[in-house]
Amino acid sequence: MHTHLKSVGYLLWIFGFTGSHRFYFGKPLTGALWFFTLGLLGVGWLIDVFLIPRMHRAASQRFTHGTYDYSLTWILQTFLGVFGIHRFYMGKILTGVLWLLTGGLFLIGWFYDYCTLNRQIDERNRETAARTYS
Repeated sequence: MHTHLKSVGYLLWIFGFTGSHRFYFGKPLTGALWFFTLGLLGVGWLIDVFLIPRMHRAASQRFTHGTYDYSLTWILQTFLGVFGIHRFYMGKILTGVLWLLTGGLFLIGWFYDYCTLNRQIDERNRETAARTYS
């Protein structure tokens, strides 16, 4: 079962000069590189259109499927992350309120979530699965 949708990867690729598709597929280091260099001055961004299927397969093998949907969480993070909507969705109410009142903790927390969101979702899905099977 796929945890990440290829279609969402391509949607985020449109904003790929920010590295959003790379963050989505669990590549925070190159995502940050794309973010700070505008997709390697556009060259890396253009090449990535052909690499998305491989990134999609790797992410689907790496992350745990579960209660929290990766694609929905990433769409919320990308378009409403500064308001903490993705954190509310994951049940992180206190930090969701903090993000809402501080503009994603002054954008630092928003960028932190870009780098760690897959891991956060994976942990929540593992916790939910462990409670279900206990």
